[in-house]
Amino acid sequence: MQIKQISVFLENSSGRLGEVTKVLAEAAINIRAISIADTADFGILRLIVDKNDDAITALTKAGFTTRLSDVVAVEVVDSPGSLAKVMELFQNSKVNIEYLYASLEGKTGKAVIIFKLENLEQGLKIVTDNGLSVVEKF
Repeated sequence: MQIKQISVFLENSSGRLGEVTKVLAEAAINIRAISIADTADFGILRLIVDKNDDAITALTKAGFTTRLSDVVAVEVVDSPGSLAKVMELFQNSKVNIEYLYASLEGKTGKAVIIFKLENLEQGLKIVTDNGLSVVEKF
């Protein structure tokens, strides 16, 4: 099962990230995972939130450019080596990981890793065939 990720395109200037979080807070949107990648002029903020449609509506109304995409959220034990085991599965199956980020939001002693995979369906099969838990919502 895939989950939806919101990407927000931001100018790399002081206060822009704060504006996004304020818009989401005012719309009562809870951020479950967050990552930002930046260049000299722009950044891409990636979010997993509890209410995608409401978040996109609020961000669009505030003038932000957003995009919704599919990612895989894999729950792993929060201990050394857990991520390495998942990475080895993808490596052995030649599934390219475009990027990843993590959230400690999950069950006690668990972490959730968000993967953007080049071949999402193949990645999902590898995860489920190897007994890993895929998070549909958190």
